Amino acid sequence: MTNGAIVDILEQTTRLLELHEADAFKIKSYGAAAYGLDRVKDAQIADLTFGQLTQITGVGKGVAGKVQEIVQTGQLRDLTELLALTPEGVLQMFSVKGIGPKKIRKLWLELGIDNLKDLKSACETGQIAALKGFGEKIQQQVLDSLIFLEQQVGRLRMDKAEALAQDILEQLEKHFEVVEITGQVRRKTETVDTVQLLVACEQPNEAQRRIAKIPFLIKNEKQSTPFVWRGKADSVDVAVEIVGVETQKFEGKMFVLNAAEAHLAQRGSDGRTLYSIAQNETITDPAEVYALAGLPYIAPEMREGAGEFEWAATHQNEDLITWDDLRGILHNHSTYSDGKHTLLQMARRCQELGFGYFGIADHSQSATYAQGLSEERVRQQQGEIDDLNQQFATEGSDFRILKGIEADILGDGMLDYPDDVLASFDYVVASVHSNLTMTQEKATTRLLRAIENPYTTILGHPTGRLLLARDGYPIDHKAIINACAAQGVVIELNASPYRLDLDWRWIRYCIEKNVKLSINPDAHEMDGFYDMHYGVAVARKGGLTRQMTFNALTINEMQQYLKSRRPV
Repeated sequence: MTNGAIVDILEQTTRLLELHEADAFKIKSYGAAAYGLDRVKDAQIADLTFGQLTQITGVGKGVAGKVQEIVQTGQLRDLTELLALTPEGVLQMFSVKGIGPKKIRKLWLELGIDNLKDLKSACETGQIAALKGFGEKIQQQVLDSLIFLEQQVGRLRMDKAEALAQDILEQLEKHFEVVEITGQVRRKTETVDTVQLLVACEQPNEAQRRIAKIPFLIKNEKQSTPFVWRGKADSVDVAVEIVGVETQKFEGKMFVLNAAEAHLAQRGSDGRTLYSIAQNETITDPAEVYALAGLPYIAPEMREGAGEFEWAATHQNEDLITWDDLRGILHNHSTYSDGKHTLLQMARRCQELGFGYFGIADHSQSATYAQGLSEERVRQQQGEIDDLNQQFATEGSDFRILKGIEADILGDGMLDYPDDVLASFDYVVASVHSNLTMTQEKATTRLLRAIENPYTTILGHPTGRLLLARDGYPIDHKAIINACAAQGVVIELNASPYRLDLDWRWIRYCIEKNVKLSINPDAHEMDGFYDMHYGVAVARKGGLTRQMTFNALTINEMQQYLKSRRPV
């Protein structure tokens, strides 16, 4: 069992103990243990002995025994008993922004609310605001969160959708010679409501019979047709669609499935739409569709009908950013704050991946929840970076670690260190992590002040959104991008599939205003570097070129740029 799975069980147990008003000491014990075990970096909790577990901060003998129970049985009896006492709808309420265990208990026992539908109704009728300890503000937060969650039902994040599509692809390849992942997954949409694949087959009935052999797929008989299998996977709540087509029509059909309707409606020089050409001509390559239409080729990621042909009038498809264009990785975390691997481990993996520099940007001092760096810890880390860079130089390598920080943007827009500390960094990623409930005016003003700080190099995840979990705080995107243009501040495209923030729809406005973007993984462990693939995907979707990608600069170019940005 993974460390994360063990910590998740302990955290859920803590929440449910609070919900049921269990013994305060027991709640504290589970909470402290979850916190301590979550910070275990280079060991597998499942492999630790009882004595080793008790040496971890926050883990007492009682909970150490519970951890061993989880490892040995795959579950925890305390949690099983709590789950049996808790309605499913009450468990779902933990996903609602603005309420925790104590407030959920109050809603459940005092208003009799045990499902999300009744919770929404109570918000709409004002019952929540009237309840002691809530009020209008919390009621509106809960209602907004419920509406947001309703809109996300049946959707998956890009990473989860890609994983499911790959699993289905591997199964289909056992039964079909030609199979391709198509649709939203191929276009790299940040969230997906239908995982779609295309198979070449001459006999639709035979195709349906073969698909039926895939054990984890559940067919929807009413929605399926002879040529389109529709249903879902047994593990996730998202639609699955498997389209069958004759081999000679495969490429044309794939083109249609890999483009949004608005893109397919584009007319060529002879007046025909791309859809008509793809459907009626024999196509062996997607480029042929554009050639027949007299239009420039558009990469699959961009086929959304969102101004891609206007983009193509001034840009070359070959200029779109790729993984190979990236020269370094910025915005990463180590064990100095809340990362799982040491500074050296993170840097070495970055070097092994062929990058020229590794930028560390651990959390700043206000982020106590993430072990943010005190000024003393900043000096300690920077000393270690100097030593490691000397070691790289001794090895004959040009690889370097850059001294960065993810400085919290405080409520008034100030950054989380005095100027003399900010001046010690090579670069500063300025991000909001607290007080996320803001009006557009307040959020925009807060970010504008941070952008105006002469030490701000990169504006981190600009809206703070968490896909399918939390909507971002509202900002005036144009005002923010204009300010970054005026101040020479780079905007982050946070590559974590949980964020993908800045939204790709604003990339072209950034390019128009000559604002560079930095594709950052926000990596908290070595494998987190691979999230850059998601960042590159949505960057391409928005039309980001390598010329406008900040971390496409070489180490020498980056060092010169950062030096030129330092306040005099």
